[in-house]
Amino acid sequence: MQYTAIYQKHGSWYLGWVEEIPGVNTQGKTLREVKANLKEALTIVLETYKILTEKERPRGKAIRQRIVV
Repeated sequence: MQYTAIYQKHGSWYLGWVEEIPGVNTQGKTLREVKANLKEALTIVLETYKILTEKERPRGKAIRQRIVV
């Protein structure tokens, strides 16, 4: 999967967020730090979404298939 990361310097901090997924954002003292933090934040959010949707999914047979956009 590919997403668009946006980085912006704000005072002495760098801010970072993923354009396509609201709520995936972070900050860091350096650009390198904010990039690492953003990857971790994205991973956590995607794993959490997966767990939550699995719990809410109706029981029974389902077709599970990868989709590429």
